[in-house]
Amino acid sequence: MIDLRPFDTLGAANHGWLDAHHHFSFADYQDPARTHWGNLRVWNDDTIAPQTGFPPHGHRDMEIITYVRSGAITHKDSLGNEGRTEAGDVQVMSAGTGIQHAEYNREDVPTTLFQIWIVPTRPSAAPSWGARPFPKGDRSGKFETLASGNDNDGDALPLRTDARVLGATIKAGETVEYPLGASRKGYLVPAIGAVEIEGVRVNTRDGAAISDTEVLRVTALEDSEVVLVDAA
Repeated sequence: MIDLRPFDTLGAANHGWLDAHHHFSFADYQDPARTHWGNLRVWNDDTIAPQTGFPPHGHRDMEIITYVRSGAITHKDSLGNEGRTEAGDVQVMSAGTGIQHAEYNREDVPTTLFQIWIVPTRPSAAPSWGARPFPKGDRSGKFETLASGNDNDGDALPLRTDARVLGATIKAGETVEYPLGASRKGYLVPAIGAVEIEGVRVNTRDGAAISDTEVLRVTALEDSEVVLVDAA
């Protein structure tokens, strides 16, 4: 089953420095039909103006994944971590027992990103942060696991939850598959391009909530880059 959530139906809030679109209820946007998808709680599509960003603030017991679509984000936190994550790369912050962090766009161009929150299945652990580059070539024509709660997923950034975050680049006319499993929840958003899933067209920045699907098949209608969360 595919529940299409077109970009123009998402919750929205423009703060000047931040233009945010919410796939799920968040802050002042509340929709009882869109509060979560499995243990996926937040998917925000953010555009951050140059030389601005989120000042220091706190979180606890949430897995927060940032997928940078264009530009770069600079992270600093109360653990002493600092890092710059560029387009196509990923950072993961496990808030655990509590962490303060700031996320700034130090670039001279807008930064666009997906901010994804997943509820942990292993809460109240020590907080942590990590980032790594994922060259797009590794994702060409297949799903690459970017972050995972499965210890067997190699170089993927660790998550403290039963979930995976995956990315794929797909050429027009190409089909990629992922063994989602009928008991799992999938949520897919094209960062670039347009794809088709079970006869449903999903355009750039649209959301597709996927359920009751043993094998997910995604066909690119044009050259595309997609992000998928496989959630419990």
